[in-house]
Amino acid sequence: MASKASFSITEWLETHWATPAFSGWLLAGLALCFFGAATNTMAGWLYVLSGTIAALLGLGAILSLRSLNHLQVRRHPITAVSAGDDLTVEIVIQNTTKNPKALLQLGDMLPRVIDKPQKTAIEVIPPQEEHHWTYYVPTQRRGVYHWHEVQLRSGSPLGLFWCRRTQEVPAKAVIYPQILPLSRCPLVDTLGQDENDQMQSDRRFKAAQEGVTKALRPYRYGDPMRMIHWRTSARFEEFQVRELEVITGGEEILIALDSSSQWGEDNFEQGVIVAASLYFYANRAQLNVKLWTAKTGLIHGNRTVLETLAAVETEETRKDADLPKIPLIWITENSATLNSLPPGSRWVMFSQETEKITSFFANNLTGLMINNEQPLTSQLQQPPRSF
Repeated sequence: MASKASFSITEWLETHWATPAFSGWLLAGLALCFFGAATNTMAGWLYVLSGTIAALLGLGAILSLRSLNHLQVRRHPITAVSAGDDLTVEIVIQNTTKNPKALLQLGDMLPRVIDKPQKTAIEVIPPQEEHHWTYYVPTQRRGVYHWHEVQLRSGSPLGLFWCRRTQEVPAKAVIYPQILPLSRCPLVDTLGQDENDQMQSDRRFKAAQEGVTKALRPYRYGDPMRMIHWRTSARFEEFQVRELEVITGGEEILIALDSSSQWGEDNFEQGVIVAASLYFYANRAQLNVKLWTAKTGLIHGNRTVLETLAAVETEETRKDADLPKIPLIWITENSATLNSLPPGSRWVMFSQETEKITSFFANNLTGLMINNEQPLTSQLQQPPRSF
């Protein structure tokens, strides 16, 4: 209890005035000893010696206080990164005086959820010049983080006293969720389509002759003769077959994250990764894709979606009472929400309650059951199943 009290007193002295270093306490003890000896012996040289030490201590305290005056600290905006990448933090400290500032310690008070506070030593800042400090913070988890304090500490020039001052320099770091590199995703590709519609669409495309060619490739056994591009085949002296674009029909793709429900912490983070990965897979395929969360409703745009997913939390209050009445991809941990999905929807379920889900559906909707022990990327590239 006494150690905590002494620590708090030392902290208060250092942040409001100055606190003696070990050498300062040692000299103060010697000064008291010399003064006590002087009062007993009435020796003038002992008074002089104790007074000189006291003056040296006072000078050390004043100079350490002055060493932190007229220093201005600012920071550059922090560029957003994805989880797993390093944040780049750059702080600039400027000496606005005509004298150099030496032997400083600069600390950035990062939130504990990101990393421990970062510190650096500065040997000298010349007059009217700046010192740039850049450091990198590894990230593990998405989120939007704020912090405000930068601390300056100095014992200059004698090292007898420590002085620390805090400046408010607001910082905002946005860490986007990880985006999985999906080469294919049947969950998105088949959204809102049944098997018969897809077969009819394929027939229409195979019968098309103009305006839909995506690429040419060598002829393979079984390719229809009408798909041969005769002019190119004559030039290359081998049959070349046209590959056709896949029809999208201009339909809207909606990725919906069930952020109004209660989730397990790890499952929710995986759910956010799924939402981001599916959105950008559909975006790369040039589909009209949007994201829905309980707090924001429907949104679109890469940056808006990333910032929304970086900040999303569980048990959010719904902005809209009902989901849009169009086929969507529903990402949830709550199986009770599955039977209210629009026809043609797909779902991604973070649960092992297969029997419970089967009771909700008579094999009329399909989705993916996520197994936390298997790679998420490979599971999202599997075709959805009926339960």
